[in-house]
Amino acid sequence: MKVLATIALALAVPAVAQDLEADRAAIRAVVDAAYVKGVHQDRDAAAMRAGFHPGFRMLVRRGEGTMHAVTLDEWIAGMERSKAEAAAQPQPPRPPVRAEYTLVDVVGDAAMVRLELFRGDAHVFSDYLQLYRLAEGWRIVGKSFHAHPRPR
Repeated sequence: MKVLATIALALAVPAVAQDLEADRAAIRAVVDAAYVKGVHQDRDAAAMRAGFHPGFRMLVRRGEGTMHAVTLDEWIAGMERSKAEAAAQPQPPRPPVRAEYTLVDVVGDAAMVRLELFRGDAHVFSDYLQLYRLAEGWRIVGKSFHAHPRPR
């Protein structure tokens, strides 16, 4: 009986590993399209809405011990205002965006991504993105972050 259990476990482990890698790839695809490209590269509200859950919240630290929760709609509205202001005045081209995934942790239907975001050579953000697997696939449901000081 122990031998059969060991064989069953040995056969199941590769399938679980493949599922985990498929989940990680799907999570990276959502984060790349909705967050890296949607927010930082293209500032595309439709791309954001496709990958973020409508109940998304971003926690923004304001001073010592104070936080503000930003909804997806509020974030998109701010981004749209910023785009409109930038369109009204000539702007230099934005440096290219680069994202480095330092962690994609998946347990069941929950996941957490740690992402280091760069613009050109400048390290801009260390992001912690929380995701859930829903009927429509993986969706970003939360974000906390550290904004790195801008070089002078």
